[in-house]
Amino acid sequence: MKTMRWLGLLPSAFLLACGPAGSGDSDESAPPPVYDAATFFQTETVTGASFNAEETRILFSSDRTGTFNVYSAAVDGSAVEALTDSQTDSTFAVSYFPKDERFLFSRDGGGNELSHVFVRELDGTERDLTPGDNVRASFGGWTGDRSGFWVLSNERNPQAIDLYRYATDGYERELVFENPGGLFVGGVSDDERYVSLTQRRSNADSDVYVYDRQTGERTHVTPHEGDVTHQSAGFTPDSRTLLYRTDDGSEFAQVWGYDLATGEKTSLKEADWDVGAYSYSETGKYLVTSINADASTVIEIALAESGEPVELPELGEGDLAGLSFSASDRLLAYYLNSDTSPSNLHVLDFETGSTVKLTDSLSEEIAADALVASTVIRYPSFDGLEIPALLYRPQGATADTPAPAIINVHGGPGGQSRKGYNANVQHLVNQGYAVLSVNNRGSSGYGKTFFHLDDKRHGEVDLQDCVYGRKYLESLDWVDGERVAILGGSYGGYMVAAALAFEPEVFDVGVDIFGVTNWVRTLQSIPPWWGANRDSLFAELGDPATDLERLERISPLFHAQNIVKPLIVIQGANDPRVLQAESDDLVAAVKENGVPVEYVVFPDEGHGFRKRENRITSAQSIADFLAQHLARDGRAPAAPAPAAPEGDAGEAGP
Repeated sequence: MKTMRWLGLLPSAFLLACGPAGSGDSDESAPPPVYDAATFFQTETVTGASFNAEETRILFSSDRTGTFNVYSAAVDGSAVEALTDSQTDSTFAVSYFPKDERFLFSRDGGGNELSHVFVRELDGTERDLTPGDNVRASFGGWTGDRSGFWVLSNERNPQAIDLYRYATDGYERELVFENPGGLFVGGVSDDERYVSLTQRRSNADSDVYVYDRQTGERTHVTPHEGDVTHQSAGFTPDSRTLLYRTDDGSEFAQVWGYDLATGEKTSLKEADWDVGAYSYSETGKYLVTSINADASTVIEIALAESGEPVELPELGEGDLAGLSFSASDRLLAYYLNSDTSPSNLHVLDFETGSTVKLTDSLSEEIAADALVASTVIRYPSFDGLEIPALLYRPQGATADTPAPAIINVHGGPGGQSRKGYNANVQHLVNQGYAVLSVNNRGSSGYGKTFFHLDDKRHGEVDLQDCVYGRKYLESLDWVDGERVAILGGSYGGYMVAAALAFEPEVFDVGVDIFGVTNWVRTLQSIPPWWGANRDSLFAELGDPATDLERLERISPLFHAQNIVKPLIVIQGANDPRVLQAESDDLVAAVKENGVPVEYVVFPDEGHGFRKRENRITSAQSIADFLAQHLARDGRAPAAPAPAAPEGDAGEAGP
């Protein structure tokens, strides 16, 4: 069973080479065209990859029609076929069946996060394998012999995710592991005997167990003292070793192996950064490791038996992601992504060394050289702590024509702003704004000490990191230090509201995208399927039953009378994590202050916007609001010349 770690904007965290400041040349000779939000979001988003049995086609998801649907592409790049045609609910590819053209996919209802697992039969009919109004289910991988597949579901108990085995033929199912609560299934060995489990007590302390289906015994793999994190990472192909990640004795997560027969533990992979994925290819021939190296992903592919690195052809600039092997291990599907190029799906043939690009995601109307790469920088905060960040310098920004700026705060707490294409950021930079994507203390990727520096200090020390981000921007001669906004989503949206409420004169404009405003309500309304993550959030943020005074003190809604700067709030009506009431109440309170406030609500979205039309509306609303309220003397921010009219490809084309 192969699993991937989900790093969302909650629940584990309330879940989006260092150069000199402002390094990188700014081309002043020919200003790039300026594009509106609609143009930027004509860029296609693609995700997922699964080979069919004949290794002739790949299953993936795309929003090319405006709504995510499932597609199949020939591995030689010759043909793409739409396989689902939902006009309302986002539909995501999961996997082809091992021996025929059936496939699994997932779909929720309008962003409510109650995803179900579906199968599309050979005749094109769709069947929900996990029906139920309040069921949340997900695919857990194929059995070793491919006679079945695993499904995780909370249908028995809304607060506990159980493990089921479904037969590949007929879909007969069996409850394999009944979760007593507080445990997360990490994977099943290929021989189907062992199930790995993770128990989280807090964001700093967790354990790994293994359940033996033959004996019914559950073994504690990682007994320890103090705060140490452990997380299941699957099994070796021979079903003899349990893999797990831990920061025991290290600032960073490393990979260890646990011999299921002897109980012996062995260090398998260490690095100077967090080791993320550590997984084997379909036949077990290749071992893939990913390392989170200073906001970039470094992928290593080696021969599993010898450990010898595999020499790959030149794959292009950017980070590799989403690797998927064909059943024979002859083909590798992968995505390539960089600051200036959105993710594109490719196929590598190990036998010939040839590569094929299957998608071309960037909008045809956008000139590639109009996009801007970020620079990894660090700046000192109030206590001298170095804060890592990504700095985007708009083309044309100079000491003579300084750019207004935006502090961009990621979700979490515990998220990370990383290198890679971000349509929202590129749109703002293209409009003429400098963007500083801050990895405030509490962000992941920089060691466990840094990660825990904001525990029960949210809205305080992490907010000051953002305040000092503005001070850093003010030190750059090409930034207009008198015009700086703060923007963020989810936990980042909380930081926006906190900045305007607790540091009301620091930032000139706020952009709050489904941000928490009342921690008491948010923590009390945690969706049941988060299970033990509730305890982890309480340990990090506080328990409303015992920390009420502090939670009210750091909740912007209770201090909204302090807000004096213009604010735009954007919210999904179906958001189960940050309820619409959070935004409703803040907007109403700010209106009472007589402060300019704009409110955009999407009735068909949840925590994050999946439909292209809504993403365009969100991005354009933000751009218009910033142009209105971050202007100087009634003038819009400095920006490059507008794009040439449609059809004049000589100036504006790629």
